[in-house]
Amino acid sequence: MNDIKKNVLDLQVSSVERLHERYVLIKLTQTERLPLMMPGQFVEVRIDGNGQTFLRRPISINKVDRERNELWLLVAVVGEGTRWLASLKAGDSLNVVVPLGHGFTLQGLSSDEVLLVGGGVGVAPLLFQGDMLKSLGVKPVFLLGARTAKDLLMLDEFRLYGEVFVTTEDGSEGERGFVTQHSVLYQRRFSMIQTCGPTPMMKAVARFAYSQGVECEVSLENLMACGLGACLCCVEKTTEGNLCVCQDGPVFNIKRLLWQL
Repeated sequence: MNDIKKNVLDLQVSSVERLHERYVLIKLTQTERLPLMMPGQFVEVRIDGNGQTFLRRPISINKVDRERNELWLLVAVVGEGTRWLASLKAGDSLNVVVPLGHGFTLQGLSSDEVLLVGGGVGVAPLLFQGDMLKSLGVKPVFLLGARTAKDLLMLDEFRLYGEVFVTTEDGSEGERGFVTQHSVLYQRRFSMIQTCGPTPMMKAVARFAYSQGVECEVSLENLMACGLGACLCCVEKTTEGNLCVCQDGPVFNIKRLLWQL
């Protein structure tokens, strides 16, 4: 998908919604039609609110609402840069480079169920993927994990596109435990598993998929400073040598990674 034109745009903030003490949903638009973007790709946003914050921040594309001509970004508020993003107001401008990277597989998937597994802010790209899969006639199943019920994000949005199953570590919603312990994994057969979230979670999902002979794609969250493959901050060891996650990923089939499964 690197043949898709990269754009540097000043987008207008439509709204900023506080979903949780640590997460905000930012919706962006412009007068012209937004460029083509695919699930699993990301944007690099410029942080203008602090003279000491020089690097752009990589943010997964949460959804593209074509009817409203809106780009959605789900932002985890963890540091100075993301705190500035959370402080934006409707009408403000945000400079973004979009779209970047390779996304999840969409074409060639059978009508058999595709399982989308997410944890934390890693659920972000799975909403867009679910939307696109449904539009192609492939019914997604979502398996979302969090520490507690209040940490689960955008469940009503996910339910628009497929069945939603939940795990929480404290058992406050759904099944108690981690996503890889959920009963749906052992009650159904999936043709593809696609996942994004903390690396230990993705490795556990990858091990499960490998053990079952199921195709699996993971969206890596290596530190990506430039988003263009120039700074080499995000290099990942693969079967093809060292690759930049920002250019050759962030989505990889687990067969390409040197993970011990």
